[in-house]
Amino acid sequence: MSAPDRRKGLLLMIGAGLCWSLGGLIVRSVEVADPWTIVFWRALFMGLFVGVVLVAMHGRAAGVQVRGVGAAGLIAAICLALQIYFFILSLKNTTTANTFVLMSVSPLVTAVAGWLFLGERVHAATWAAIAVALAGILVMFGEGLVAAGAPSHWIGNLFALCVPLAYATQILFVRRIRAPGVAAPNLLPTILLAGIVAAVPALFLASTLAVSPRDLALLALMGCVQLGLGCLLMTLAVPHLRAAEMGLLAMIETILAPLWVWIGVGESPGATALAGGALILGALFVNGWIALRAEPRA
Repeated sequence: MSAPDRRKGLLLMIGAGLCWSLGGLIVRSVEVADPWTIVFWRALFMGLFVGVVLVAMHGRAAGVQVRGVGAAGLIAAICLALQIYFFILSLKNTTTANTFVLMSVSPLVTAVAGWLFLGERVHAATWAAIAVALAGILVMFGEGLVAAGAPSHWIGNLFALCVPLAYATQILFVRRIRAPGVAAPNLLPTILLAGIVAAVPALFLASTLAVSPRDLALLALMGCVQLGLGCLLMTLAVPHLRAAEMGLLAMIETILAPLWVWIGVGESPGATALAGGALILGALFVNGWIALRAEPRA
C-alpha cells in the first residue's frame, strides 16, 4: 500500500460527498411515482456499476472477492439494502432537507448502540452532541406535526431515522461476528450484494418497471454515479484520511443535497425544519471537530 496522501484523500472524500448529495434532486426530477420502481432501478444500476469496477480491479478473481465477504459482509449487505429502501421512502414522504439531516445522525446513533450492546465508552462531548441532536430531531418532528400534510412529513421523518438505525445495526453485527484482528468486510463486494438484496424484493413490490427513457437515464445516473461512484471514491479515500476527517467531510452531502433541490425544483424547507437541522448539524460538526483534535494522526 502506498503512503497516505492527505490531499488525495480530501479530494476523493469531497467527490464522494458531491456524488451522494445528488440523490434528492434526482428523485425529485424523475416522473415515476412508485418508490419501489425507483429502488429497483437504482439498486440494479448500482450493482452493475460496482460489478464492472470489481472485474476491472480483480479480473477473474472478482467472484472470489464477493464470496470472501463472509457472514459479516452478508449482514452488512442486508443493512445497506434496508438503508436504500428507507432513503427512497423518506424522500417520497418528507422534504429533502429533513431526509438528509435526519440520516446524518448515524454516527451518534452508532455511538449509543455501541455503548448499549458492546459496552463501548462514549465521551462527554458525544453525549452533549447527542442531547443537542435529539433536541433538533424533536423540533423537526414538531414541524411535521403542525405543518400542512403533517402525517406525510411524520412518516417520512421516521423513515429517515430508520437509516441510521440500520447503519448502527450493520456496525454492531459486523463487530460481533468478526474475529479479533480480522479486517471488516470488503466494501465494494458488500455494495454489490446490497444491490442484489435491494433489487430482488423491489422487483416484486414495484407496480411497474416501465419508465421513460429520461427517467431510465436519471435512475442510471443515480445508481452508477450518485451511489456507486460515491461509495467507490469513499473506499479509495479510506487509507488516506482519519476517521474523524471522513465524518466531517461526509457532512458535505447533508449540506448540499437540500441546496441542489432548492436550485433545481424550488423545494425549500420551512423555518422550523431549518432550525432543527441547524441544531443537528452543529452538534455533529462540533463532535467531529473534537474527535479530530483528539485522534492521533498516525
